[in-house]
This record gives sequence, C-alpha cells and structure tokens, in this order.
Amino acid sequence: MSVAATGRDLITEGARRLAAAGVTEPGGDARRLLAHVLGVAPGRLSLVLPEPVEPGAAARFDGLIARRVERVPVAQLTGSRAFWGRAFRVTADVLDPRPETEMLVAEALVRPFARVLDLGTGSGCILVTLLAERTDALGVGLDLSEAALAVAAVNAQAHGVAARATFARSDWCAEAEGMFDLIVSNPPYIAAAEMAVLAPEVREHEPHLALTDGGDGLGAYRAILSEAPRHMAAGGRILLEIGAGQGEAVTALAQQAGFAAPRLLPDLDGRDRVVVLESQQSVG
Repeated sequence: MSVAATGRDLITEGARRLAAAGVTEPGGDARRLLAHVLGVAPGRLSLVLPEPVEPGAAARFDGLIARRVERVPVAQLTGSRAFWGRAFRVTADVLDPRPETEMLVAEALVRPFARVLDLGTGSGCILVTLLAERTDALGVGLDLSEAALAVAAVNAQAHGVAARATFARSDWCAEAEGMFDLIVSNPPYIAAAEMAVLAPEVREHEPHLALTDGGDGLGAYRAILSEAPRHMAAGGRILLEIGAGQGEAVTALAQQAGFAAPRLLPDLDGRDRVVVLESQQSVG
C-alpha cells in the first residue's frame, strides 16, 4: 500500500512543474493552490505541510497545477483575489485586481464623497471597496460586459454594500444618470501593438475588452474625458488609472478637456499610475 504524499511533497513537485513551465513564482503559486485545496489560510499552511494529504485533495491539487502550467492565473483557479484587505470573487470575465489599483483607492479616500461612479467596473473591486470604506456613500458601477457586472454584484453582496450599489450595462457614461462627486476608472489602456508581449496569464486568460481598446491604448481616456465631466458635481474629482508611460498623453487629453492642473501620482515603483482631475467649480 502506497504512502500518501505530504503537503510538502506536493508543493515540491508542484513548484518543479510550474518552474519548468516558466511560471515566475512557482513556489508561491504552489503554496496558494495547496492552501486553497486544503481550505487553510496561506499563512497557516506550514502547520499542515508535514501531514499526509488525502488522495482526493492531492488529485485536485494536481489538476490545479496542470491548469497553472497552462498559465491560467491563480486567482481564476481559486476564484478569489485579495484587494484592500478583502477577498474578491474573480472569474475569466474580469481583470484580476492588481495591487497598483490600490493607489487609486487610497487617493479616492483622501476626501469625503457621497456619490461615486465607477466606469468599467469589472469585478467591482474599486467601487465595492470605496463603499465599504465610506458607509454613507452611494455608488454606480457601469460596464459593457454583462458577465463582469454579475461578478461585481456578487462582490457587492459579499461585502455588504449591495443596497448602496447599482450596476448597469453601459458604454462608458452612456447610461450614467445624475451627478457624482467622485468618478473613478481603471479602463483598458494597453495598446493593441503591446498585447503580444504581455504575460500569457494576461494575454490568454483575461478579458481583452478590459485590457485594450484595440488601438493606441488611449481610446478609453478620450471617451471618458469627453463624457464624464458632464456628470461631475461641483468640487468633484475624476481619478483615472493609467499604464506605464501614459502620464504625459493622458494629462494632455485632460487639459484639452478643460482641466487646468492634472496631477500624476506614482505607484510604489515610481511609475505614473493615477491621474487626478478636479472640478474647476468650487462647492457652494
């Protein structure tokens, strides 16, 4: 009778297979997948690694490693990704929430807001986080993808903000109603010519609608900056996440749209990450 493999055995073999496939963090990914299969917090995984793993669980882990070898993102395999200290539902219909996007959330929370509009809401991670942090605020999330909106609604329910969040299908601001003192967006900003060099996890497994405009990567900003100001309350703000090297181009578009003093905020790597636009009209 064969002896069941321990958790440590499974991670060692899983990491070997992932490394051979070119996965950049094979050990970390193997640990996250085993923790998911065993139903333990990743931080407590070490406590159970010496123990034999039940064959059914070992088989499930093997299946997840096989899919990770095919470069399916870990968040899609586990169905969840941490963002701003909360677990968000993730599927192939939405972008995997990135740590860089937390820069936008941090800036949004610097000032109070009563109504927030999230354009291209995707998983809803931005809108849901903002409503969870500001329990008196109301929010609207718009997206062209019905599947993404369904994921966002699940996340809103999971984090107790569904009663204050409205989701609707919309091509940017087309279905927006009323005025908002905060408008946020992490739009598709990858140029079509750059898609080929993306990591397989992104290029092959995340929704292209949320990644690229199919052109120069600035199409979403042109649309947002032509439409969103009409929904911007007095004293309001627009916060836009941008891609590497887009700071100058997006601030130029903002100036053309009438914003006199766009601000650029860097991410932790020092790259321009968020464009901050403020209403020229003061409150009151």
